[in-house]
Amino acid sequence: MAHSTVRDMGETERGGKVELELRRGVVVLATLSQLRSPRYGYELRQALAERGLPIEEGTLYPLLRRLESQGLLKSEWRIEDGPPRRYYALNAEGRRALKRLTESWVGIHSAMSRLLEEG
Repeated sequence: MAHSTVRDMGETERGGKVELELRRGVVVLATLSQLRSPRYGYELRQALAERGLPIEEGTLYPLLRRLESQGLLKSEWRIEDGPPRRYYALNAEGRRALKRLTESWVGIHSAMSRLLEEG
């Protein structure tokens, strides 16, 4: 009996890793989709969570820095009714990337829907 529990835990862990890999791919597209207009980190987290994709701070902020270093985002510090906040938004290259990724996502989603219906 203990053996099956260990096996089940291993299967759960592997399944979690696969799910994490799947999620990583969509987090970039989801993040870009919410930066058509400027948002600061907490506001972005809330927008994603409200739409069904919660994301941890420890994932979001490194992602924002990476997307900015890749030339897809612009950022600026603003002081508005409170502490300074860094606002992020798509730049021209980010808008083009969002368009390309959206087109790719639509095609992948369509194909996966067909594949999953077969099962």
